[in-house]
Amino acid sequence: MKKFRFSLETVMEYKQQVLDSLQAEHGAILARVREQEEYIEVLEADYRSLSGEFNQRKLEGLSMLDAIKYEQYLRSSERQIEEAYAQLKKLRAQAEKKRAEVVEAKKETSSIEKLREKKLESYNKAVQKDEENMIDEFVMTKRVMEAQSA
Repeated sequence: MKKFRFSLETVMEYKQQVLDSLQAEHGAILARVREQEEYIEVLEADYRSLSGEFNQRKLEGLSMLDAIKYEQYLRSSERQIEEAYAQLKKLRAQAEKKRAEVVEAKKETSSIEKLREKKLESYNKAVQKDEENMIDEFVMTKRVMEAQSA
């Protein structure tokens, strides 16, 4: 009997490549999300530190010019933090979109793999049936030969 060949093998390989690519892209986006979260943590820590320093300096007494500089820097830090959160929101949306693409590609790949498994199972059953038929034929031939010799 001829060797098993799945007619959709190239399609399955292509779908697997697409899935692998999407998973890599999703992983890269998740890494960017983590980096952005860490960046926000640093910005917020700097803001808290500067705010604490400003409050301490206010208690000790500082010039109006220094107070204005502190307030301007704090407002600038707040804008940076807001922008960083907006960027994080975009990255999370991209990650979710890519995750949905990965899930869809996984479904497609999985359905083709299941079809391949069914075809292989059917092929294996046919091979087994052919082997059984050959054995039956051999046994019958042997019996016929033995009956003729007797």
